Amino acid sequence: MSMAGQSAEHYDVIIVGAGPVGLTLGLALARSAPGIKVALVDRRRLSVPRDNRASAIAAGVRRVFEALGVWEAMEAAAQPINAMRITDSGQGDLARPLFLQFDGDVAPGEPFAHMVPNQASGAALLAATDGLIDVIAPADITDWSGEGARAQLDLADGRRLSAGLIVAADGAQSSLRQRAGIGTLGHDYGQSGLVATIAHDLPHEGVAYEHFRPAGPFASLPLPGNRSSLVWTETSENAARFLEMDAENLAREIEVVMGSTLGAVRLEDTLMGFPLRLQIARSFIGPRLALVGDAAHVIHPIAGQGLNLGLKDVAALAEVVVDAMRLGLDHGSADVLGRYQSWRRLDTTAMAMVTDGMNRLFSNDIAPIRALRDFGLGLVDRAGPVKSVLIRAASGLDGRGPRLLSGIPL
Repeated sequence: MSMAGQSAEHYDVIIVGAGPVGLTLGLALARSAPGIKVALVDRRRLSVPRDNRASAIAAGVRRVFEALGVWEAMEAAAQPINAMRITDSGQGDLARPLFLQFDGDVAPGEPFAHMVPNQASGAALLAATDGLIDVIAPADITDWSGEGARAQLDLADGRRLSAGLIVAADGAQSSLRQRAGIGTLGHDYGQSGLVATIAHDLPHEGVAYEHFRPAGPFASLPLPGNRSSLVWTETSENAARFLEMDAENLAREIEVVMGSTLGAVRLEDTLMGFPLRLQIARSFIGPRLALVGDAAHVIHPIAGQGLNLGLKDVAALAEVVVDAMRLGLDHGSADVLGRYQSWRRLDTTAMAMVTDGMNRLFSNDIAPIRALRDFGLGLVDRAGPVKSVLIRAASGLDGRGPRLLSGIPL
């Protein structure tokens, strides 16, 4: 669509969406390319998250935050995950047999993940980007164009912004992706994700638990103190029932599901639910447009990789953009963005297939399938080298990714 005839405010890069992915990308560009002009546009005013939720940050992504100088501000509130215990049980089973466990560091002195409260990560990123990038919020986008040498955005207040590259970090329902005509592939799972923070009587000792159950996986992830973050997959029908339950009865249900692993539990906040689906954009790029985070991909939370995938996008896109600018190339050209897409699409598709397959394999109570998967888990548990490869891959430390994932500044 032509948007000629109106003067624009010029930037090198415009990022739409001020969640953790958008903020981290803005910081990575500003810290890595002095003098770059970056705008961050969001429909809501920027502020530190008010909820008590936390996110699992894999070791590779933690190195991104280290390279950008924000990990120290997050670490004080973070809880390292020192071990993982995986169990499998059928409908009505009282026992929670342990089939697979991971212990120790992914590298000397380096846990394979940390649980970081969203308040801590949000506050650190907002403080670090203050003064480095232009924040335009709240603002509603009324039009977009990727034609010509510069992409353009029109805002509801009458302003026009232009840049060599616009980045869509505006979530699963990305308006920029839709305006660019980029479709998606995927399907609904018929499941809902339930999240809450609980307190419990027994210490977790830095151990994360994942209980595979017929309705879906139930994970308890350690937080500082005797507290844990729950990520609970249920059928949509059952999820509606749990969301209507009072706190006392819900706490009892949670304790039963956990097999009293952590003793009596108490809810610290309201249980929240959201529908689960697999959604992958048919292309991660468009004319002077790059998709990152949930705008590009939404996967099942069974492996806790959703945010980590988005932050890997950041590491890859920041690297190709900064490298292009240093070489005097057009950082929004199809060739430059094609490198980003080639770098990220295979990894994203592989993770989507793995999480989709895991959910299909474990979210059922068919006896022969249960026996086969438990046998497989047992084999992996006894194969040390195989476990090491799996945990390094999940941690984002394969050594072949963007430099930021190795903690190397751009």
